[in-house]
Amino acid sequence: MSSTDIPPYFRINPDEALKALDEPTSSTGFADIARACEAGRDDLASRGLNADGSRQLRKFSTWEITRYLIPVATAHFRRVLKQHPDLPQGQSETNGGAKWFTLDEVLRLRAHFGSQGSKAKEYQPYRPEGLPAKMVAVANFKGGVGKTSTAAHLAMSAALDGYKVLVIDLDSQASMTSVFGGKVEDEWKTVFPLLARHYATHLRTDNQRRMDRGENPIPLDETLTDALDVKAQSLIQPTHWPNIDLIGAQLNLYWAEFQVPVWRMQGRGWKLWDALTDILDDDGVLDEYDIIFVDTPPALGYLTINGLAAADILLVPVGASFLEFDSTGRFFDMLHTTFSSIEEGENLAARALGRPEMAFQWDAVRAVVTRYDGSQQAELAALMQAYLGTTLSPHRQDYTALIGQAGEQVQGIYEADYRDFNRETYARGRETFDNTYAAFKTLLLGTWRRDELARDAEKE
Repeated sequence: MSSTDIPPYFRINPDEALKALDEPTSSTGFADIARACEAGRDDLASRGLNADGSRQLRKFSTWEITRYLIPVATAHFRRVLKQHPDLPQGQSETNGGAKWFTLDEVLRLRAHFGSQGSKAKEYQPYRPEGLPAKMVAVANFKGGVGKTSTAAHLAMSAALDGYKVLVIDLDSQASMTSVFGGKVEDEWKTVFPLLARHYATHLRTDNQRRMDRGENPIPLDETLTDALDVKAQSLIQPTHWPNIDLIGAQLNLYWAEFQVPVWRMQGRGWKLWDALTDILDDDGVLDEYDIIFVDTPPALGYLTINGLAAADILLVPVGASFLEFDSTGRFFDMLHTTFSSIEEGENLAARALGRPEMAFQWDAVRAVVTRYDGSQQAELAALMQAYLGTTLSPHRQDYTALIGQAGEQVQGIYEADYRDFNRETYARGRETFDNTYAAFKTLLLGTWRRDELARDAEKE
């Protein structure tokens, strides 16, 4: 073996290694690194922004609208626009060129076809009247499985489908907030004050019981007092998508993981897992949206428990690898341990008091294979399907060049202009996310329909 064939980890000179080494890092050094990352992140995020720093959603061509968004023939679409000059007519970038429309205009056109078009076609998405929004949590404590990407693209898919969507970011890393261009000053613009308000409301009720027994109340501190005045709507911010709103996150949200257990120790009767659901219901948010997507942290902490407990549908992204399959199994084991433990504790008291017992329930739970490479992972994916059965969605979300390119440009696939890509690449990349949405929408419509039939049966 010649010296040039020796692996690079042999013959490393300690003195040369020392010369290449920088100074030891202190806690101040972490701040310097954080500032550098923030500057770089701002630089990346600024790409595609308007002059005022806001993001703007691209326009959609007639070809895209008639192929992906409104099920009409292109010629018929153009005839309808000509017959109804009051409808959005789109804009051409060149004389005689293709017409392009904003998503707001597409939604108006969809509404027109829904009221005037063929009743045999699905112009408006199915949504039972009188039923609340469906809450969807996307969770896994294994990083790198495409959790935020999957949640973001499902939100965008639903918006393109005509649904009104709210996205709630529970992850203090705030990746979902960045995707939608959110601006969050501090923890008071996250879900934190909603959790604090829920606890403060419990504490006030508990204090009344204390005083009725002749005991001293526990005083509400400034945080809890201020939180009592915070409504969920004050935290909701619009995004560059006309029918997607956001409750964002930022680094300080992580302190909720330290504060919540303090409140829980102080108020043993506080049902912290109901906090998010109760507040959104009390404030009428569940009636203002069709679908609420909750992006959870990659850990089973108090914020994740709130998101999971609030969810009607739970989606668990997982890669087709041994380690990710093994980690996902442990994730479900922890879910079982956590929620069965809550049920046990609550029902012990319920039985003693003769009250109905509680049980957590989700309309549907699905694991979804993401970043799938059929040439290398087909056997393992088939094995996962055999063991998980219907819990694993049969659709596998392929990893394509479009996914990587869209990520580099700090945008979702549906935000990418198809003219910036090879047409085949775009169609293939979009197809895998369209199929992911189709699998999700099947769950969504099935659960809504089940609720609708149950409600109608109760009325009879």
